[in-house]
Amino acid sequence: MEAMTNVVPSQKRFRWWAWAALAGVVSAGVFLAAAELAALLVARDGSPILAVGSFVIDIVPQPVKEFAIATFGELDKVALLAGLGLAVLVASAVAGVLQLVRPPLGSVALGVAGALSVAAIVTRAAATPLAFVPPVVGTAAGIVALTLLVRRLRRWRDGAQGADAAAAGLGRRGFLRFAGVAAASALLVGVGSRIVAAAGSSIAAIRDAVKLPAPRTTVAIPEGAELDIPGLSPLYTPNADFYRVDTALTVPEIDPASWRLTIDGMVDRPAELTFDDLVGMGLDEYSVTLTCVSNEVGGELLGTARWLGIPVREVLRRAGPQAGADMVLSRSVDGFTASTPLASLTDDGLDAILAVGMNGEPLPLEHGFPVRMVVPGLYGYVSATKWLTALRVTTFAADEGYWTPRGYSATAPIKLSSRIDTPRLDRAIPAGPTKIAGVAWAQPVGVERVEVQLDDGEWRAARLSTPINGATWVQWVVDWDATPGTHYVAVRATDRDGRLQAEERAPIAPDGSTGWQRTLLRVR
Repeated sequence: MEAMTNVVPSQKRFRWWAWAALAGVVSAGVFLAAAELAALLVARDGSPILAVGSFVIDIVPQPVKEFAIATFGELDKVALLAGLGLAVLVASAVAGVLQLVRPPLGSVALGVAGALSVAAIVTRAAATPLAFVPPVVGTAAGIVALTLLVRRLRRWRDGAQGADAAAAGLGRRGFLRFAGVAAASALLVGVGSRIVAAAGSSIAAIRDAVKLPAPRTTVAIPEGAELDIPGLSPLYTPNADFYRVDTALTVPEIDPASWRLTIDGMVDRPAELTFDDLVGMGLDEYSVTLTCVSNEVGGELLGTARWLGIPVREVLRRAGPQAGADMVLSRSVDGFTASTPLASLTDDGLDAILAVGMNGEPLPLEHGFPVRMVVPGLYGYVSATKWLTALRVTTFAADEGYWTPRGYSATAPIKLSSRIDTPRLDRAIPAGPTKIAGVAWAQPVGVERVEVQLDDGEWRAARLSTPINGATWVQWVVDWDATPGTHYVAVRATDRDGRLQAEERAPIAPDGSTGWQRTLLRVR
């Protein structure tokens, strides 16, 4: 009998805790909705969830970043937002319970969350003067909502425990009515503000209206540059399929009319260029393959495009780099920085460019519009800065890029590699004549030879596509008379300097993966 009396109060306590948790979740919704509305009206860069998400991207350890990219690929930021949403849900529920059992700890918790949001926002690069307003407004609204909700919940509980049916009913109706109105209002205002903000953005329309001048020179595509084999990566990767890996939680929106590029640091003549200044220097077309350092052996985090741009060396020449400088720290509007060897940007034989066009159109928003860097032969994290806004001529001893203190090398030349595109492991192929094909890259010298091995047999030379240049991948193919069963295939490449692709496996950190790709083929 005594055990039963202990269970009943415990069950009742958890019942009130559940309602308090709901109050906390609704209050968090009011917090975010009010902040989004304030961001829409006052400061578009003041969204707490996006600012905190960007902050998390900056502070998570390097192994976690690698896991996110390997697991979710280009959906890593969607996964991050989902994870943040879950964390907010749990934390707000806890805040609601605290407000019920230990007031005002729930309100204090919301206040701490608001303070963290303010800190995350105002410390972001290019934060506007009023960026602090949305989280402050959201915090105030959330605390008011939590206080009023828990006050009504407490009236409901006290009436129920005092056997006062009228008071309990009044408290219950008051709590549920207020919670319903607050939740519906938060959903309407929050989602509506986000939709209006997205619809009100004119950058996509501005980008579509940009008319780039015709290039002074274009890339000559030699006969045989594309093998045209089903399942093989095309010579040029469509913009919609081009990989995207960066630290921007949301795509920055930059009007070319207000864009400025500053060149400073160890220079004789600090300079500032407008978009028109840059384009007015004359555009040329370049064919370059980009590779992410997070690309695993056989991975898909690389692509090739025809870029329209201006050599970085011409821009730096205007500023006059000083003796002793050995690095250029490029900066994105979102705060990302890359440490690029100065020699790679000033070498007359290496076409490092400031790109404004990609595959015959202005840069897509997600690929750096209006201006980004493209440097052949270097992994993107030390060279391919998107949404470029500054070039600081400096030294590796004095400065470091975003990824260097996070466990990656300060310099990162792209490693000779090759990949099998077809046949695929997940698709059995019919017996008979077939083609094994893929791509290989060896920037900036180019690929000399690709070899394929089947079932530990002799290495067979593949037929290569006609190379465009050393900065662009080549396609390769081997004819094979497939027999039923399971077969293993491996691929390796040799560059034009006679270096053989490294066989030993190495992880992507600190400066890119290595190893021959070996995969399984199924023949039915």
